[in-house]
Amino acid sequence: MSLSLTLAALWAAAANILAMLPSKDHHWRRAYVLIATGIPIVGYVTWQHGPWIGLLLLAAGMSVLRWPVYYLAMWIKRRFGLAERNGQSG
Repeated sequence: MSLSLTLAALWAAAANILAMLPSKDHHWRRAYVLIATGIPIVGYVTWQHGPWIGLLLLAAGMSVLRWPVYYLAMWIKRRFGLAERNGQSG
């Protein structure tokens, strides 16, 4: 197994262990650290194994960190006014 995939597997194991530990801030600080370390790992895997494996790893990371992705999508909708265009409010 290559170094990049080993790092990705260690990142996934760390994410699962961190999710099991109690947290007062609903794991947001841990999510920020996982995002900050995960982005370079995704880039490294993409560089070593190509864009399809990189996209697969990105999707796996997004499934682990689904709430930050959800809130990012809501922020983008509010920022660009997509909710108002679809006849939705808020």
